[in-house]
Amino acid sequence: MPAIADLESMRQELEASGEYRVLRRLREVEEFDPPNATRKSVALFLDTETTGFDVDRDRIIELAVVAFEHDQAGNVYRVLRAGSQLEDPGRPLPPQVTAITGLTDADVAGQRISEEEVEALIGDARLVIAHNAAFDRPFVERRLPRFAELDWACSISDVGWRELGFGSSSMEFLAYKHGFFFEGHRALIDCRAGLEVLASRANGSGRTAMALLQENARRNSVRLWAEGSPFDRKDLLKERRYRWNPEARAWWTEVPEEEHEAELEWLAANVYGRRRPLPYFLVTARERYSRRVPEAYPADAPRR
Repeated sequence: MPAIADLESMRQELEASGEYRVLRRLREVEEFDPPNATRKSVALFLDTETTGFDVDRDRIIELAVVAFEHDQAGNVYRVLRAGSQLEDPGRPLPPQVTAITGLTDADVAGQRISEEEVEALIGDARLVIAHNAAFDRPFVERRLPRFAELDWACSISDVGWRELGFGSSSMEFLAYKHGFFFEGHRALIDCRAGLEVLASRANGSGRTAMALLQENARRNSVRLWAEGSPFDRKDLLKERRYRWNPEARAWWTEVPEEEHEAELEWLAANVYGRRRPLPYFLVTARERYSRRVPEAYPADAPRR
């Protein structure tokens, strides 16, 4: 087999022709940007494999975490630690789960995630990142409440791939667009692929995807309920992307915190005909993507 340097030369020659695009296999990179004196923080890239999509009924069967150093500018430095653990869900794995992950009943039989090992992986991390955090966070917090104490971000929603011109935000597609491929669908491999994408500047923005993610994750938002809105205003609310919540019997939306006042003014002018105090919930990175963000506003919700 030719040496890596020779293969790289072949790749460059093929791509220079304009007729080919060559993907490399994902490598376990331990260092991205070279070390320097910049103040750094620790984040986790996390992924789960589960028996299904229902957090109340289904269970985690694999949890993987990669802890890495980054700075406030979004530069990714080195991997500090990584690990994955299996867990027996207490019932046979669905055939489709085995088909996707390759995990079998024999693989997970008698296995259990160690809270102590997870705590060691978390260490001094402040931020957890998942590719579709709205899926992973509820599963992880149900099994390991420690994760509720950390900020979370999503490498799909908090990067804005479609706005950058990407046709899909699936990890397989992002890997292809970033020049690599990976095989299988196991949690630790997915974490490594996700970190590779976050560390890259090959997204058209001139910045790392991690920089874009951090910028968006820091922004608070407000979940706002249009309590008691007139029935004949429903189409107008739908056009403005409000959603109906049957439990609260109210339309709701979520806007950036800095747009809260402007949204209240719009509601006053277009829905109510006057200003009225409406319930809201402030969403920070500590609550975002968790089940602690209420669908229906609580009785003690603040109003503005």
